[in-house]
Amino acid sequence: MDVNDSLVELVGDTPLVRLRRFSAAVAPVILGKVEYLNPGGSVKDRIGLAMVSAAEEAGLLAAGGTIIEPTSGNTGAGLALVAAQRGYRCVFVMPDKMSQEKINLLRAFGAEVVVCPTAVGPDDPRSYYRTADRLTREIPGAFQPNQYFNQANPRAHYASTGPELWRQTDGRIDVFVAGIGTGGTITGAGRYLKERKPGVQIVGADPEGSLFSGDEAHPYLVEGVGEDFIPDTFDAAVVDRYVRVSDRDSFLTARRLTREEGVLVGGSGGTAAWAALQVAAELPEDAVVVVLLPDTGRNYLSKLYNDDWMAANGFLDKTGAAAKIAQVLRAREGDLPAIVHVHPDEPVRAAIATLHEFGVSQMPVVKGDHAESPDDVLGSIRERGLLERVYRDAAVLERAVGDVMEDPLPIVDARDTVEAAMSVLTARSPAVLVCEGTLPVGVLTRSDVLDFLTRVGR
Repeated sequence: MDVNDSLVELVGDTPLVRLRRFSAAVAPVILGKVEYLNPGGSVKDRIGLAMVSAAEEAGLLAAGGTIIEPTSGNTGAGLALVAAQRGYRCVFVMPDKMSQEKINLLRAFGAEVVVCPTAVGPDDPRSYYRTADRLTREIPGAFQPNQYFNQANPRAHYASTGPELWRQTDGRIDVFVAGIGTGGTITGAGRYLKERKPGVQIVGADPEGSLFSGDEAHPYLVEGVGEDFIPDTFDAAVVDRYVRVSDRDSFLTARRLTREEGVLVGGSGGTAAWAALQVAAELPEDAVVVVLLPDTGRNYLSKLYNDDWMAANGFLDKTGAAAKIAQVLRAREGDLPAIVHVHPDEPVRAAIATLHEFGVSQMPVVKGDHAESPDDVLGSIRERGLLERVYRDAAVLERAVGDVMEDPLPIVDARDTVEAAMSVLTARSPAVLVCEGTLPVGVLTRSDVLDFLTRVGR
């Protein structure tokens, strides 16, 4: 029988997934390292196992002992997973900005959870760091792994995450993007990759308000990434570049990843993915960009995936920007077909006539009479691109559309918000294909969004 003795044996070897739709507006395809497929739901499973094993080997944790850790939730889950299998008690200390889902998850493992104020300095006795220290002193047989200072943390990523990325990309990785919390992931994996390929670029995605990339720390809402001090587990020499990311961009990008790729990530995954987009925009098509997606969005259903919470915190506008894309399509004036399109075997001259007939500047190239799924969309015709080609060579007018078409339009979901659409509608991609599930239902342009927002009074 193909059986594992425990879930602990399943930590690591997470998949690398192409994020084609998400990265459609940049030249390279971004690859996502989906860490929420670890058994405890995050990248922190790797260090939870490594730190407990190292403590056992060093005689710091004995049978019946208690694990105490300050955590944003994910390290706690990783530790609790190992503790449940090995019979340890757990007490976790968390800042009060963490989601209730994370607190409930740790309690589900049988852990005790102590919640402390976020808006205090790390040396304040009320902080979750100092509270964890106090409990470690007071509870007999207690051991604090201390992920911010435990070198088993970056060693775990040097031994597992880095080699996995190297193997999965066949050594072709050019850029590795990851958030920085304890710094263990980017330090360990980045160090391994640089030893194998010195030219690889290591990019730290950091929240606005974090000390890693800014001069002064201040509060922010995204969880589990960034810090107000420099941990011993972080080696700044490994990082080639930082990209600062706002709470708004983190949360909206996480929601976009979920809608476009079905990859349900948390806010820190949105932080890293947004940074990856900025870096990828500067790179050629053949660049291999990998972004680490640390945890699952199931921990944040009451926060970043809740429209009311997003609006209350100023990340969704309850007037126009929070409206659904489907509303914009329905509100369009004029009598356009749902999808003005052209076929690959039609001459370019006919495609230009269709553009002029319906007053549009881009349209999909569809292989049949109707597009029943995104796979039926082969490419796109864009007025600007045609003008440049015809200007250089008038014979292009008689060529088949399939010979001159550009990449397909990026895809958005009709159920998503105007806010999400605006993150895809760029100068490079001024139109998107709108789908309801897998059914294409329309083409949305920046002009359509502008007209809609004008009418709702934004």
